[in-house]
Amino acid sequence: MTEAPFIAVVEDDPEIRALAVSLLERENFDAAACENAAALDDLLTRRTPDLIILDVMMPGEDGLSVCRRISAQGGPPIMLVTAKGDDIDRIIGLEIGADDYLPKPFHPRELVARARAILRRASSTTASALPSSGGHLFRFEGWSLDPAARGLLDPDGLPVELSAGEFELLSAFVQHPQRVLSRDFLMDWTKGRDATPFDRAVDVALSRLRRKLRDDPQSPKFIRTVRNGGYLFAPRVERA
Repeated sequence: MTEAPFIAVVEDDPEIRALAVSLLERENFDAAACENAAALDDLLTRRTPDLIILDVMMPGEDGLSVCRRISAQGGPPIMLVTAKGDDIDRIIGLEIGADDYLPKPFHPRELVARARAILRRASSTTASALPSSGGHLFRFEGWSLDPAARGLLDPDGLPVELSAGEFELLSAFVQHPQRVLSRDFLMDWTKGRDATPFDRAVDVALSRLRRKLRDDPQSPKFIRTVRNGGYLFAPRVERA
């Protein structure tokens, strides 16, 4: 029997926390309730969730700080949930590593649907993000991407943590080097049927990936913007 996905719900409001956990359990998820960041940290020492549903406005360490910290460590996918629904707040959340952003008040079914979408993308990435890699490493300009380990090493051999979205984008680029890839292609590759015409997640992940590759946006060496075309991964890529 396949083990149910494990979801951590981090919410300081006890009623909302209990409601979310109960809803997820009715949908056959394994869910754990955490009232704050400290409770989540304690949970993470014992078990790693497949998804963290994280409230932003919490006493003590807030959700944005938690998201930034866990994402920097290459932790599990995160969906931010907050009363702040402005576009700028959503973009900030995505910039620091969140995989999705759901404003309050939300419909319970939307919470479940978004959770399923994130888990589906994460499962697809883990199982087959690079289906034709044949177990090879991808090397470019001294960098090395290991699809099986989902690991990126810089030219000094030091690991660089990638979020799911960043890994998916880099996977697309190393498999299609020196070719112009449209934004629609990248959206389909990274988000599939969950993408929407106005989705900014690809743009945000692309910006973060450029920074992690130390790619100067004014004079890019790796990811070049092609006007009215999309993006081109300029380096020569070798399979090792």
